[in-house]
Amino acid sequence: MPIVTLSTDIGQNDYVVGAIKGQLLQAVSSFSIIDITHQLIGNNYLHAAYVCTNAFAFYPAGCFHIVIINLFEKKSAHLLITSYKEQFIICPDNGILTMILGEKPAQIFAVDINNKTGGGVLNCTAAIAELLKALDKNVPLENIAKPVSAIKEMYPFRSTTGPDWIDSQIIFIDQFENVVINLTKTEFEEHCKGRKFKIILPARNDGGIETISENYASVEQGERLAWFNSAGYLELAINKGNLAGLFGLKRFSGGTMLSALPQNKLMYERVKIYFE
Repeated sequence: MPIVTLSTDIGQNDYVVGAIKGQLLQAVSSFSIIDITHQLIGNNYLHAAYVCTNAFAFYPAGCFHIVIINLFEKKSAHLLITSYKEQFIICPDNGILTMILGEKPAQIFAVDINNKTGGGVLNCTAAIAELLKALDKNVPLENIAKPVSAIKEMYPFRSTTGPDWIDSQIIFIDQFENVVINLTKTEFEEHCKGRKFKIILPARNDGGIETISENYASVEQGERLAWFNSAGYLELAINKGNLAGLFGLKRFSGGTMLSALPQNKLMYERVKIYFE
């Protein structure tokens, strides 16, 4: 049974997500359609990449992952499809592909959209449904999509480092206002080398967080903590509290901020770690 996942910024307050599923089931009635999320944030590609990358890793080979975010950033005559680590990703040509994968795949194909029938989301997903219908019939991808080399590429800044510090970005804030930064356990340990440290939140001059906890229960209610979550990233939180709201931490929200940055980079609010 083919598995198709949906990750979108559409939300679930109207009929669109249900209609997309109907399109897919009309194409291949045996599809197993799984919602990863419909709460992606249109301009927050780093958030989307964090969610998609860490969800996709748990799916078996042969899955089709449809990612719809910022679909109408500009008018486009095609979508992209690529095979990566034995899975397929289908998404707009707006930079989200390289944000999710962290690199440009060796082979990328363009799926034409018939803009003559309308320019809405369902017009684009109709093209995806037809693509998947053909692939399910074992039609080679090369026969139904054309290879492309020039796509929009966008990559996040990595954490910057010095001999005694790491400067990281906030990449995700969950519904409980816990904060995830773009620093993995491996990266932290390689730089820490067993030294003492302080994790300093933006605009804070207090003592910072000085230990890594195993989970939320490692500290008393109302206390701050840092721990490496199941995705392997450093997460900052307050046990039974709302860290982001309390300390005024914000995720990227688009707007004029983009104009001051390199064309293929996105900047988010930062957290610093100092080593002794």
